[in-house]
Amino acid sequence: MEQYKKEFIEFMIDCEVLKFGDFVTKSGRKTPFFVNTGFYRTGAQLRKLGEYYAKAIVSKFGTDFDVLFGPAYKGIPLSVATSMAISEHYDADIKYCSNRKEVKDHGDTGILLGSPINDNDKVVIIEDVTTAGTSIQETLPIIKAQGNVDVLGLVVSVDRMERGQGTKSALAEIKEKYGLETTAIVTMAEVIEHLYNKEYKGKIIIDDTIKAAIDAYYEQYGAEN
Repeated sequence: MEQYKKEFIEFMIDCEVLKFGDFVTKSGRKTPFFVNTGFYRTGAQLRKLGEYYAKAIVSKFGTDFDVLFGPAYKGIPLSVATSMAISEHYDADIKYCSNRKEVKDHGDTGILLGSPINDNDKVVIIEDVTTAGTSIQETLPIIKAQGNVDVLGLVVSVDRMERGQGTKSALAEIKEKYGLETTAIVTMAEVIEHLYNKEYKGKIIIDDTIKAAIDAYYEQYGAEN
């Protein structure tokens, strides 16, 4: 596993973004682990987060694209922080864009926040996580409505490696259904590999009990390889 992935996993723990316990996902699944990027709350944290996302994006897509689109609301700071990191570390000036939940009818009107999306723009979508692929169904029509746009793919922070609507992973379904390339900074398999029965700052984050709960979850919701 690359060093930056290990650092990112520990970064999520430090920021209380990655938690283990009893949670319910947006898609209604009861899960023993949860990723909430809303817990990145300081400028220093967002700067580091943007750097991790930038590394994952450039590794997968390069810098030959025009717009980084972050769906409201969590995608807004993600798109801003990451476009800044791409500019700083990869010398590429990528536009950021997000949608509004409500269309604005005065001043800077319309549904988009940030840069407009123009004909022939290449777009990468940035999200926190995707569990069942439901959010992409809402996001793509907004982007496609802006013109003749080439949506290259989707980047998330953590690939939860569970089924979407069928038996394949949500990311695999998105690739198959929409023709989008997908990538993640880390997968849950990498998280487990790095944390299971290993001490971090004096504590075992994933012990045998939590590992058993994760295994049971994947028995029910795990994606086919």
